[in-house]
Parts: sequence; structure tokens; C-alpha cells
Amino acid sequence: MSDDMPLSYARAVGDRLRNLRRQQSLSLLAVEEASGREFKASVLGAYERGERIISVLRLQRLAQLYGVPVDQLLPRPLGPDGEGRPSTNGERPAPVDLPVTIDLTQLAALDAPERDVLRRYVSMIQIQRGDFNGRVITVRREDVTALGRVFERDEAGMRSRLRDLGLID
Repeated sequence: MSDDMPLSYARAVGDRLRNLRRQQSLSLLAVEEASGREFKASVLGAYERGERIISVLRLQRLAQLYGVPVDQLLPRPLGPDGEGRPSTNGERPAPVDLPVTIDLTQLAALDAPERDVLRRYVSMIQIQRGDFNGRVITVRREDVTALGRVFERDEAGMRSRLRDLGLID
């Protein structure tokens, strides 16, 4: 480890790499196979443990392999509460704020006029959260309301349309 890259940062990068790989339900050996042995399981494990520093070019290649933007492999800057996200001041959503779980597989196969807008909106949420598991994503009531405004519907109408499209139960 060099003075230019503290051990804590290398471990934070490793944690991001491990979390993203696990979100996609991939083993170290599966990544080795998928990369055509470009990423050996032992070397990838060393990156994930923070024992080795990954180069920018290899980081970019790994991001392509995982199908995520490169910045999603980097640690988040700390927010005001010391966490990797902005502070919420301990506020919890009200019980009426019912989230919606969108089926990403159905969204990928969708052939409807709303397709492109829905895909872009969901993609923004995935990037913001660093959530690339590829199967489902849960969005807040406010997101459903915002989508409804785009499609000139109220929240109930948007939920109904998402249900009609087979994106939610």
C-alpha cells in the first residue's frame, strides 16, 4: 500500500466491488469465467479485501462486465451524518408512504409508450442508490407521484398503469 492510497480507501473500494458482485449473485469464479479469465478469482478477491489496488483501466473493464457506470464501483463520499449518503435527521417515512416494487425484468421487455421514460427514471434511481441487482427495485410513493405527473395521471392512476403493464403486483 502506498502513501498516495490509504488502506481504508482500498478497503472501501473493495467493499463496493464485493457488494456489487453479490447484488448480481455472482461468485468470484463466475466473474472469472464471465471475463474470459481476465479477472482471476484470487486477484478479484484481493481487490475486494483491499489487499491490492485496482487500476483505473481494470476498474472500467469490471464496471462494463457488471453493467454499471464506473463511479458505482467507487466509495460514496461521507454525508453529514458520517454515512455514505445525505443525512435524513432521523426522519422516517410516514406509514402512508407505500413503496412500489418494480419488476426490472418486465421493464426490460416492455413494449409500451411509457417504456423509455420509465427506464430512464428507474436507471437514475439505480445509479443514485448503487442498486444493480437486476431483478426488482422499490421506489417511493413520491416517485410514483412524479411519474404520474409526467404521464398526466394521479398516483392511483399511475399505480394502476404500472400494474396494467405488468411491472408491479
